[in-house]
Amino acid sequence: MQLLGNLFEYALARRGEELNILGATSGDTGSSAEYAMRGKRGVRVFMLSPHGRMSAFQRAQMYSLADPNIFNIAIRGVFDDCQDIVKAVSADHAFKARHRIGTVNSINWARVAAQVVYYFKGYFAVTRADTETVSFAVPSGNFGNIYAGHVAREMGLPIRRLILATNENDVLDEFFRTGRYRVRRAAEVVPTSSPSMDISKASNFERYVYDLVGRDPAVVRGLWAELDARGVFDLAATPYFANVPQTGFVSGTSTHADRLATIRRIYRDHGVMIDPHTADGVKVGLEHREPDIPLVCLETALPAKFAETIREALGRDPERPPGCENLESLPQRCEVMDADVEAVKRYIAARTGR
Repeated sequence: MQLLGNLFEYALARRGEELNILGATSGDTGSSAEYAMRGKRGVRVFMLSPHGRMSAFQRAQMYSLADPNIFNIAIRGVFDDCQDIVKAVSADHAFKARHRIGTVNSINWARVAAQVVYYFKGYFAVTRADTETVSFAVPSGNFGNIYAGHVAREMGLPIRRLILATNENDVLDEFFRTGRYRVRRAAEVVPTSSPSMDISKASNFERYVYDLVGRDPAVVRGLWAELDARGVFDLAATPYFANVPQTGFVSGTSTHADRLATIRRIYRDHGVMIDPHTADGVKVGLEHREPDIPLVCLETALPAKFAETIREALGRDPERPPGCENLESLPQRCEVMDADVEAVKRYIAARTGR
């Protein structure tokens, strides 16, 4: 995100243009985007988040920003409602052009491209020769980070397994186990102690399926038309699903009890405190670990964001990063709105002066 913020400011200044970034967050990438873009010349950020479904720290980290180019909108609904609004606004090409709408979180290809670097860095950190293979365990909600791992593997990085971890919202795990991709209704999305993964419809998953079906856009359009109409598509009986093992993907799920146990285990054995999402990745990663194959578990957030779960697991508060000691006590500003595409458009239009 820091990279993208600087790239955006540089490119916009050269062109004499402005950009209004519209994003959706389930808790983590929103604050990353806002901190990366705060104060940037020529950039405004409109960030949608699910009202009441993030931790107090996550809310404070976003809503306490007073920069005039940052706008937070809390949507009465779940993350999928936020993401659907972003996609609907982006699909209105006239509105998008008039208000110069862009994206910065994992829908943006530049974000995925930047994340590819993680996998090369991790690989070279744990190997001594290019003939070695490495597996990566990744907690996944919107499928962006692990999709970057898929890209790295396609580029030739010797990744043996991409181990996808979900929480109780197991849409992605269900697909990799069965070939059936079934999005959940809003009422079926379970609030969990790893809330950034409380996602039903992963936007980057479409990119992976595009590769899985031989990069045939007609097949992808057909599958997503079926998904929109029925809420499900099933590749189990097709040759496409047989290609999944070749892409290195395996998966698993983690529950609240699993998260607590993993946080305790890692702290007891290694003296390292991990957040609930990372705990999901570690738990599932260890289930799929193979002898003599290095396993890299990607850490996704600081434990300080999820103090309630850390207290439950360890009986103590996580340490706060410098500058975040009294974050929740700062004044917060946020517009609470219904999941209404036109209302969000009006909000953006009123603040872009177009």
